Amino acid sequence: MKLLGNIIWLIFGGILISIEYLISSILLMVTIIGIPFGLQTLKLAVLALWPFGAEVRTIPGNTGCISTLMNIIWILIGGIWIALTHLAFGVLFAVTIVGIPFALQHFKLAGLALTPFGRDIV
Repeated sequence: MKLLGNIIWLIFGGILISIEYLISSILLMVTIIGIPFGLQTLKLAVLALWPFGAEVRTIPGNTGCISTLMNIIWILIGGIWIALTHLAFGVLFAVTIVGIPFALQHFKLAGLALTPFGRDIV
């Protein structure tokens, strides 16, 4: 079922979301200051490409001051809007029974988009 869900996800917009995150990541990595944020956007691109079966986990021992500070900066420079966009798409998909699995994937992306530092995709 995961394979079928991922294929449907790719056909109906997952590839476009992933490409958008990839382009954003490249643009962020142009400057030295943007490299950590570009790496987080790459993390979002990977999850947006193949979300079914992937799990977002907190990295043990990596929830200190730096991760918290970087997450706050991330939220302030645009992470909140990315998370709200995925949240809106999740609510939109959750209206129908068929869309609920896709809504759950958008909710997963919204959680990662809100605070990506200190988290990993398994």
